[in-house]
Amino acid sequence: MAYCWQEEEDRIIFMIKEDNETRSNVQLAADDPKHPYEEHGLILLNEDINRNCLCLEGMARGPSGEPLKAAFSCFHYSKEDVRGSDCTDQSWAVQECMQKYLALSPQ
Repeated sequence: MAYCWQEEEDRIIFMIKEDNETRSNVQLAADDPKHPYEEHGLILLNEDINRNCLCLEGMARGPSGEPLKAAFSCFHYSKEDVRGSDCTDQSWAVQECMQKYLALSPQ
């Protein structure tokens, strides 16, 4: 039997295998753009990149931060059939920068 509880803004759900074998009848509410946590994801509701996202915080800092932002932006906004195939230069710049500053990367 599944059970869940709330810890601040997190909902923790435990399920057993049998709970997951039947199709759910749960209907999710539409995203609420006024919800305080909606703006904290990597991609905003308007499809722009959230540059203030905590998930980018560590990676976007340091000497390779700017090349990383450029590569991610290129991939996100890419219109190519193979998404990001027009971003190889930016991707190589990130790789070269990270190799150059390998000592600064967390192990």
